Amino acid sequence: MEFRYLGRSGFKVSAISYGNWITHGSQVEEDAANACVKRALELGITTFDTADVYAGTRAEAVLGRALAGVPRESIEVFTKVYFPTGGGVNDRGLSRKHIMHSIDASLKRLNMDHVDLYQAHRYDVETPLEETMLAFADIVRQGKALYIGVSEWDADQITRGAELARELHVPFISNQPQYSMLWRVIEEEVVPASEREGLSQIVWSPMAQGVLTGKYIPGQPPPEGSRATDELSGKNFISRWLTDDTLTKVQELKPIAAEAGITMAQMAIAWVLQNKNIASAIVGATRPDQLDDNVKAANIVLEPAILSAIDKALEGIIVSDPRLTVSPKTRF
Repeated sequence: MEFRYLGRSGFKVSAISYGNWITHGSQVEEDAANACVKRALELGITTFDTADVYAGTRAEAVLGRALAGVPRESIEVFTKVYFPTGGGVNDRGLSRKHIMHSIDASLKRLNMDHVDLYQAHRYDVETPLEETMLAFADIVRQGKALYIGVSEWDADQITRGAELARELHVPFISNQPQYSMLWRVIEEEVVPASEREGLSQIVWSPMAQGVLTGKYIPGQPPPEGSRATDELSGKNFISRWLTDDTLTKVQELKPIAAEAGITMAQMAIAWVLQNKNIASAIVGATRPDQLDDNVKAANIVLEPAILSAIDKALEGIIVSDPRLTVSPKTRF
């Protein structure tokens, strides 16, 4: 496994991270989830990403139980705050009240005394940024989180957050955006801002919800048990990629991967890791054997001819507009 520095820090993460956004507590039963986490550790994955909102808070608890007994110093555990975790008016957003309550609740579910990285899951337009960053700084000083990061913040938000973090002397080192061959909206503005401010990207959905594995065939129903059939959460997120036009274009990647001697999943993950600002690519799994294939991508370097062939195959369906890095206009 390759390890990369996260932002302008001395903190390293595995190039492949294990995430339980949809899987734990929703799509995968706990025994299977435990098996996936065990296999991830065996393969050298040490970085685990979750969030309080995933599977209605159940995902954190499942991950905590799966990691029980693993030496805490040997793993990196990330979680997030922003989305609603209850019915109260303050059970959401990035107010000091919600952040301080949420970190304690997350640590209780994870059965840990700290997380390595605590992330703002989105930008909160209803809370002054100064309030949010001060709350994060206090959490770091209390030892409940070692570093702070964000998810899906745009370039201006990252720049302003980094300025406050420097004033507060708190390590702000990462952004977690969606990034894949199909979704490249961070390249024009977010990545340059992050490089300037000392942040790395921890990217989610490097396989575009599984579409870039090639398993979704145009004109055919989604495979049983896939994310596209998960009514609880996965189906809504993957729907944008399930058009016949997109799926047909994706099928053109099959001979490219075959020529390179790798799977489509490996090619998709290796593609995001070619970007020097990417510290880690988050993958999920419903079966342990899926990780065996994916983890090999950490050591794959795609030749320029392969990268050009990918761009040509996907021409017309690549999304790159930086204006699509957005947070909700109001809290939920």
